[in-house]
Amino acid sequence: MFLLDERLSGGSVGGAAAGGLGPMVTVASSVRRRRPLPSPADAPPHAQPGSVYRSHLVFERLLPAMRDDATLASSLSASASWRRTMLMTSHYQNSGDPWMPCVNGRLTRSELPPSNGYLMIEANGGLNQQRLSVCDAVAVASLLNATLVIPTFHLNSVWRDPSKFGDIFDEDHFIETLKEHVRVVKKLPEDVLLRFNHNISSIPNMRTKAYSSPNHYVQNVLPKLLELGAVRIAPFSNRLAQSVPLNIQALRCLVNYHALRFAEPIRILSDELVGRMTKKSLLTGGKYVSVHLRFEEDMVAFSCCTYDGGWREKTEMDNARERSWRGKFRRHGRVINPEANRRDGKCPLTPLEVGMMLRGMGFDNTTSLYVASGKIYNSEKYMAPLRQMFPLLTTKDSLALPEELAQWAFVSASSVRLHCLRAQ
Repeated sequence: MFLLDERLSGGSVGGAAAGGLGPMVTVASSVRRRRPLPSPADAPPHAQPGSVYRSHLVFERLLPAMRDDATLASSLSASASWRRTMLMTSHYQNSGDPWMPCVNGRLTRSELPPSNGYLMIEANGGLNQQRLSVCDAVAVASLLNATLVIPTFHLNSVWRDPSKFGDIFDEDHFIETLKEHVRVVKKLPEDVLLRFNHNISSIPNMRTKAYSSPNHYVQNVLPKLLELGAVRIAPFSNRLAQSVPLNIQALRCLVNYHALRFAEPIRILSDELVGRMTKKSLLTGGKYVSVHLRFEEDMVAFSCCTYDGGWREKTEMDNARERSWRGKFRRHGRVINPEANRRDGKCPLTPLEVGMMLRGMGFDNTTSLYVASGKIYNSEKYMAPLRQMFPLLTTKDSLALPEELAQWAFVSASSVRLHCLRAQ
């Protein structure tokens, strides 16, 4: 896998002469022809190994061999077949002790002491960031012995999704699952609202640094909570340290794997689509591979990486960054170094790279592949190689009926929720 990653990242410029992956060079056939202006995708003469996107060149070299993999029988050796069987078996375990659920044995159930007040948080970001924020919010509420008000979701400038917690998750299930560990209510009671003139913004916002320790909350937030009876924390993204006591970590796990359940309309449609995907995967016994591609325009723009799109790509990415983050990437002192980003492994994988990794793992062109993603950047170009490697590729648009998707048409993150369930 490391070898594949190195090849995908590209080698040194000098490697081309020895059969490596150096940049392609065109020799002018006439002295009257001018040399074309270099594009951002061209490799500078000083490019360090792994700093330039060259995966499309690797793909061109390997494509003839991949096309020869016409059938499962001819394409898989005994070793590769074993690897494929292993990867397609969900309960496969390595040698050693089996993995145990992180909740087991670490949570105690007892009568909750009187609440110290109400905690409100505002989760920002996309669906995954919101999920993490909710897990942390429950943990912080436990640390403070506070009653958690169902979290609100910030209207993200990229997703532009106005959904509330109850539109995404099953509120009643959330409250019921946590009732022996943390009190959760759907809204502030009337007497507390009256105390703040029914104005949520009047409740003090305890701005907290990212990855704050449990002690920070006990020493700085708890006194204010005891004084006023309610506090809020906004924004609340990555506001609790990764390293916390085991009982607090177990509570995070309880939220993540048990309390957070998608709302019923999403579960019903997802179950239907999973059934259809299973039927489409007859060659692999009803099993399929699901990959979540993160190659949407906002992801590529935020990464500040360059690919092989030249000046057009640069212009589109500059415009996308300005639309979504308004000057953040033009601030004084901000340095954008695409080559360093790629060397450090911070560039989103293209669909082509994901496909090559899957082929390297032993999945051949008879594999049913479900692609979960938003709108892929320059999809006509970047999805074509993945479809060549995996002809049995399916997306939500080809799996669901138009009328089934219509209800989610104006709620962008809802499609992500469907992806999450179909990938389970």
